Amino acid sequence: MQTQPTIRPTIDSTTDPTTDSTMTPLRRAALIAGVAYIGTFIFSIPVKFGLWKDALDEPNFVLGAGSDAGVPMGALFEILTALTGVITGVSLYVVAKRYSVRSALGFVTTRVMEAGLIFTGVLAIMSMYTLRQDGVAGSDPGSLLVTGRTLLAVHDWTFLLGPGVMASLNALLIGSVMYRSRLLPRWIPTLGLIGSPLLIVSNTATLFGVWEQTSGPAMLLVLPIAIWEFSFGVYMTVKGFRPTGEMDATYSDVDVRPELVAA
Repeated sequence: MQTQPTIRPTIDSTTDPTTDSTMTPLRRAALIAGVAYIGTFIFSIPVKFGLWKDALDEPNFVLGAGSDAGVPMGALFEILTALTGVITGVSLYVVAKRYSVRSALGFVTTRVMEAGLIFTGVLAIMSMYTLRQDGVAGSDPGSLLVTGRTLLAVHDWTFLLGPGVMASLNALLIGSVMYRSRLLPRWIPTLGLIGSPLLIVSNTATLFGVWEQTSGPAMLLVLPIAIWEFSFGVYMTVKGFRPTGEMDATYSDVDVRPELVAA
């Protein structure tokens, strides 16, 4: 009996999903990761600079000061930020491990840890929201203030360790892979590799009380990594990964539909 030839999809990471009905696995991974990266960037902005402003800045928030209208919506945005961060790790793992298994595992781990810390911060703020809504009547205001400020301190530390420390580590891990692999123009991962140590310096300064995490110097030092994340997401969404001989040869064995392989 004559053996049927094995049919495998041709990998072309530049395939445009709007014009080609058969998106390759590599292009799909780039698109998912790109959209998720853009999501983490967009979802994180309204929370710290708008929706949670009074919850973060008003000392007597749990006693009714300021507005709590944006707190639930801010929690939703933070949850979406955490989940899209995990999606970036999962979608890029198969790509990154072709070049470095350690970096790929490290990237997924830091993304998951970052998400966990973000969720912890959400729980702290939502607990403050609950105290404000239900805990004033019949409660000692002094005790409520102490509890509220404790919860706020928990949020502030998760903000430093999650979107601060973990973000610098995952940029270093995935940025080094993208730089070596040339799957992206090298100026994009270079921004991440420059921004990562700058963010670590900023986080260390915040840890020792040199400046606040949202102060002017901190915002200046976080700028390169912010540009890196946004550029990374946009390039993967619009362009996908650049074709390379090594990736084309290895990624073709991933996500192959069983019906395309006949014995």
